[in-house]
Amino acid sequence: MSPKLQIVRAVCPHDCPDTCSIQVSVDPETKRAVKVRGDPEHENTGGFLCVKVNHYLERTYSPDRVLHPMKRTGKKGEGHFERISWDQALDTISDKLGRIAAKDPAAILPYSYSGTLGLIQNGSMDHRFFHRLGASRLDRTICASCGTEALNQTIGWRVGPEPSAFQHAKHIILWGTNTLTSNVHLWPFIQKARDRGAKLVVIDPIRTRTAERADTWVPVRPGTDAALALGMIHVIFREGLADRDYLARHSEEADVLEAKVLEYWSPAQAAKITGLPAKDIEDLAREYASLKPAAIRLNYGVQRHHGGGAAVKAIITLPTVVGAWRHEGGGALLSSSKAYPTCSEALERPDLMPLGANKEKPRLVNMNELGRALDPKLTNDPKVQALFVWCANPAASTPDQEAVLSGLAREDLFCVVHDIFVTDTARYADILLPATTQLEQTDIHKSYGHIDVLLNDPAIAPLGEAISNTELFRRLAAKMGFEEACFRDSDEALLTQAFDWAHPSMEGISLASLRAHGPQRLALPRPFTPFREGGFFRRDGGRAKLAGHEGAPLYVEPLEASRNASSPGPMLALVSSPAHHFLNSSFSGLGFSLRAEKTPMLGIHPTDAKSRGIRDGQRVRIWNERGAFEATARVTEGVRSGVVSAPSVWWLGRTPTGRNANAVTSQALTDIGGGATFYDCAVQVEPAG
Repeated sequence: MSPKLQIVRAVCPHDCPDTCSIQVSVDPETKRAVKVRGDPEHENTGGFLCVKVNHYLERTYSPDRVLHPMKRTGKKGEGHFERISWDQALDTISDKLGRIAAKDPAAILPYSYSGTLGLIQNGSMDHRFFHRLGASRLDRTICASCGTEALNQTIGWRVGPEPSAFQHAKHIILWGTNTLTSNVHLWPFIQKARDRGAKLVVIDPIRTRTAERADTWVPVRPGTDAALALGMIHVIFREGLADRDYLARHSEEADVLEAKVLEYWSPAQAAKITGLPAKDIEDLAREYASLKPAAIRLNYGVQRHHGGGAAVKAIITLPTVVGAWRHEGGGALLSSSKAYPTCSEALERPDLMPLGANKEKPRLVNMNELGRALDPKLTNDPKVQALFVWCANPAASTPDQEAVLSGLAREDLFCVVHDIFVTDTARYADILLPATTQLEQTDIHKSYGHIDVLLNDPAIAPLGEAISNTELFRRLAAKMGFEEACFRDSDEALLTQAFDWAHPSMEGISLASLRAHGPQRLALPRPFTPFREGGFFRRDGGRAKLAGHEGAPLYVEPLEASRNASSPGPMLALVSSPAHHFLNSSFSGLGFSLRAEKTPMLGIHPTDAKSRGIRDGQRVRIWNERGAFEATARVTEGVRSGVVSAPSVWWLGRTPTGRNANAVTSQALTDIGGGATFYDCAVQVEPAG
């Protein structure tokens, strides 16, 4: 009789609002994980996992894992390495970083993002190390900073309705989010609402698998979401559908907003910009204002163009104008991450940074401008001489790919990568270090899609010589002689520093209770309607500041969407949203994902395909002045005319020409927040070869 499997609680660490609770089954004899499943006791996980994390064991036990430290033997980019010891690796890294730091530590650039969203494996010992070293700071803005700043400027707090609240809505708008791919655990609550008669609207330039399941698909032109929201607000004010009482008590500048939209943002004007019929804008506005409760789920695709901040501000203004915040199941959700009393300064220790003569901190480098930062021809002072990458794959995922790859190929750039696989970035590493997966490390998680705290205990021992991020930077700190006691903190000690455990919202939550009972909801009112009486606006009892406040423009045009070229006709707007079986680039090298996605695809409307002589299934070249990539054409009415869709992010080695959609995206930034403009990209498309 086989021994009973041990169940270990884990957490999905990936860049997704669902932050699922996982149960890992471990064979007590072999100490091997044999099954993962969604926690049936966790309300937001609901007992199931997404198509990607269902295959997490394939990721953990992949034969392609990096299991030992290695050093480069061939040219950068070839991916040729030989095994070395940990002592050799740490000696090489500490010697090289020490020599550079002795001249100017700002010549060292750390680069990390969302390889894990855990609070201690990505944002504690790693940050302490580079702060103490005096390295350049990385402005981590590639995903959420634009929307974050928009929320800060309007409602002042990154919170919204819980996922379970959506089941009470009568009208739901999914705005710039492909929920079935990127937020699938919200779907059961949406379905409950629909079973009770709710209407579902999807606003997206692409007829995604979510849009196919909606009652109404609204194919807005990329980058014009603010114009659509403003046209809706015009109708709401014009037809007396605004909640005047709520506006009077809980907002600022409602009169200014009303005057502006009534003068400038008629449905006809919004129609010209969005490419939507004026009647459709009017109908959507009336439905939204009349069917209560009304809920909006917007995601980060909305803000990945030059006017992304204006778009989020305009959309987040809608529930204030109609008073949707009053109701359970009403309001809007972009992020819930600010609901948590996290202690980032305790984890990151910015006080370790050396300050300049005028008390200035080390320079700040925007991660979206990595290509410029690594360009030796530009007057970067100082020139980046060392790049240290963990929890990221910038060669595949950072905009303006040719510039990034050119920088990574510099022989005078010392590059260290800590990763699970030989990623596109790892192929350029001088030293490649083996990282653990979530099943092999300790961490604690908040969410940006719900309000639960989740603890991840390791289910298995690290494979090979892999070590966690925290252990790596502990070892490096010791090797470089950092004497501060904080560099000796264990993972368990870091867990105790992650939250303000005495905060009222953490009442009843402890490490012991998380281990005993699993995920726990913050001690916030149920139902959680943070703006029911406006008191949470701006976190201090203030008022919502409506879009366009303080002279900010209501609408900011895309940089490239309307750009034309002489041949072969008008350029097309490229949207490179996530492929269903990928999550950024985290699963893009695994067999199950590649079998499902098959090959890079480009969705193109029949009208645009015909004018370019493109047939369905034909290989096409997508290009602009920054670069080019190739994909297989899928001629479909599931993208609006003037738009093409390239589901991403593909590893470069799995593409026809060694380039993916980021070969054509730019280093331009959003109107606020310094965010990436991935979806503000104009391209030409032609038959390949």
